Amino acid sequence: MDFQFDARTEKLRARLTAFLDECVYPAEAVHAEQVAAAGDPWSRSPVLEELKAEARRRDLWNLFLPDPRYGAGLTNLQYAPLAELTGRSPHLAPEAVNCAAPDTGNMELLAEFGSETQRERWLKPLLDGEIRSAFCMTEPEVASSDATNIATRISRDGEEYVVDGRKWWSSGAMDPRCEIFIVMGKTDPDADRHRQQSMILVPRDTPGVTVRRGMTVFGYSDASHGGHAEIDFTGVRVPAENLVGAEGTGFAIAQARLGPGRIHHCMRLIGMAERALELLCRRANQRIAFGRPLAEQGVVREWIAESRVRIEQARLLVLKTAWLMDTVGNKGAHTEIQAIKIATPAMAEWVIDKAIQGYGGAGVSQDTPLAALWAQARTLRLADGPDEVHRSSLAKRELRRWL
Repeated sequence: MDFQFDARTEKLRARLTAFLDECVYPAEAVHAEQVAAAGDPWSRSPVLEELKAEARRRDLWNLFLPDPRYGAGLTNLQYAPLAELTGRSPHLAPEAVNCAAPDTGNMELLAEFGSETQRERWLKPLLDGEIRSAFCMTEPEVASSDATNIATRISRDGEEYVVDGRKWWSSGAMDPRCEIFIVMGKTDPDADRHRQQSMILVPRDTPGVTVRRGMTVFGYSDASHGGHAEIDFTGVRVPAENLVGAEGTGFAIAQARLGPGRIHHCMRLIGMAERALELLCRRANQRIAFGRPLAEQGVVREWIAESRVRIEQARLLVLKTAWLMDTVGNKGAHTEIQAIKIATPAMAEWVIDKAIQGYGGAGVSQDTPLAALWAQARTLRLADGPDEVHRSSLAKRELRRWL
């Protein structure tokens, strides 16, 4: 295997690294101050808009979409090291280059399954970074790790569909620029369990849509994902043309959307772990305890060495998965997608935890990015399917090989 990145990837890596060093890292403290001053944890910050404008000037925009009609035309393997870099500043960098969840998955969904009208109305402004979007699948009253449990109803009534139900952890919905919800619900509860669900587009300002509250993640607003919301849909009427694809295809569309989303999360998690390890090494070299630098303490060296091993293992598995998705498709890479979804968040959580330990009280404070990084890594052991569901599915797949 050739582990060297191609010329285009290397050029983009250099350009993105410079953007992070020159613009993003210096903006982190400014962004936090601007959001705090606004008094709304989900508010927009002027510095983020400046970063987006600068990213476009540097031709660092929509890097995630492999279809050259819509994005940079990069393969998953080419995008992987770029997404990793954005993970080093997950609250700013992904959105700055218009590669932030849930918009990435929603744009991929619209590009693949949306009608021409839907793409013109919603995909185009998302690609231009003019609006944001939300993905509404998870529900508070059912175990949503099994998506066939979804209870929200999408009922046909003449030339309209009527949506009734409650969603939560609807990523993106708290962003004030979020204008469109992609909602998953049941159109035919009597059909085969994987053909009951459909996807429909619901504009945020539609009568009957009520955003009940924002959901915090370990106390954080998680504004990097546009915030998460609990939303009521009560007699919400939208035109029948807002249905994405055909009735009964919602489950399949959701699975198609979540595959790339999972690997994007894992790519960024590697960058988060790299940032944490860098901070730990800097701290270990500078901090004196009991008469010598932390770097001379055996336990700290053990953390650093083990962190490097775990990061490299996860990176290689993610790159292999990206390569398989490019060569044999998402279905052919299903085993590896599940494997990285299990391994990478756990790796990042472990590495970030050791960096926090190295910083002591500062590690859990707002003075370093480590506490927020840890919260995000821990949450990703639940998002897009909990560890246990992926382990169970992966085990079944392995067992079938030996029947």
